[in-house]
Amino acid sequence: MTTTTTAIAALAVLVLLALALSLKIITQYERGIVFRLGRLRPVYDPGLHLVVPFLERLVRVDTRVVTLTIPPQEVITEDNVPARVVVLFNVTDPVKAVMAVENYAIATSQIAQTTLRSVLGRVDLDTVLAHRSALNADLRDIIEKLTAPWGVDVSVVEIKDVEIPEQMQRAMARGAEAERERRAK
Repeated sequence: MTTTTTAIAALAVLVLLALALSLKIITQYERGIVFRLGRLRPVYDPGLHLVVPFLERLVRVDTRVVTLTIPPQEVITEDNVPARVVVLFNVTDPVKAVMAVENYAIATSQIAQTTLRSVLGRVDLDTVLAHRSALNADLRDIIEKLTAPWGVDVSVVEIKDVEIPEQMQRAMARGAEAERERRAK
């Protein structure tokens, strides 16, 4: 009888452990994408949910706004000026974000980097400094168009920092000094 009691107790512990492992909490800022045997199930909203171990897999998608600082890119222009861009985005469709692209954050970063190189590669330093808002709008439109099929909404794209190389700073200083001397004469 003790063997039977021990077996029942062990079985009860296993059932409670399986139940504890299958309870998942989705926080308010997340959505849960569930795959049952590889097939997509309806999206889990915030709250307590039961996920069957070994049969279902839960992928959490953060729907908060993500701030992504794109590393400085060496833009090939007449000036060869590095620039940093900040991209703010959030996931609007978690199913598309999981199903359409492997990693939406990395993909958005790569799209932003290549777009930065292509858009700023067409202009020189004076245009970057004078028409920053128009360039920001162009960057945002292009990135938004490319990331919309992934369920990612790009809210802000901002050219944050333009680094002027030392040689260019010295050349600009010499040019400004020559201009001052010309005016003085």
